[in-house]
Amino acid sequence: MSVVLLVRHGQASWGAADYDVLSPLGGRQAEVLGEALAARGLVPDRVVHGGMQRQRETARLLAAGAGWQHAPVEDLGWDEMDHPQVLERAPREFAGDEPTRAQFQAWFEEATRRWTGGEFDHEYAEPFPAFGRRVRDALASVTDGLAPDGVAVVVTSGGPVAAVTTQLLGGDATTYGRLAPVVVNASVTKLVVGRRGTTLVSFNDHSHLEAPGSDLLTYR
Repeated sequence: MSVVLLVRHGQASWGAADYDVLSPLGGRQAEVLGEALAARGLVPDRVVHGGMQRQRETARLLAAGAGWQHAPVEDLGWDEMDHPQVLERAPREFAGDEPTRAQFQAWFEEATRRWTGGEFDHEYAEPFPAFGRRVRDALASVTDGLAPDGVAVVVTSGGPVAAVTTQLLGGDATTYGRLAPVVVNASVTKLVVGRRGTTLVSFNDHSHLEAPGSDLLTYR
């Protein structure tokens, strides 16, 4: 069987002028994951990442931490959903321009429910069903190019990880809404591809980030 590891990017830069940049902690998360995968003896046949800077940088630092020499492949199908537009379409429940982390999380989850609900699909450049199809096609592109015993590492974002997991579980928008908020930065979701097609083996593994006193575990 071939294996696909879906990796969420490291922590981005909350509150910075450019969110799409890894924080120093996000960079360390990527390196630690690379070291952990190398310790397992994992050497992928392919490394793929989306087109966002936080995804590209995570892939680079992950490969450096693991000692891999692969030239990564960029596939925009693994980009995150358009979260600025999703947020813009949802009402705010806080005053001012700078929400706290708790306020942002509540706003983001409500915006996601609106985006995935179906009633307002016409308001989004990429409604939820189209996003799901894009991610499904990106996964097919990875699995179709793998040898029967091949391994691919895909660096993406929480939304695509949750979308793939939802699809493989036969879930719906509610399932997606429960999975997306809990995808940990630099976590690993494992898929295997065999006679039964593509199967989910594990979701959101982040044990490599849980060393006592490391403070590496983040969701945003």
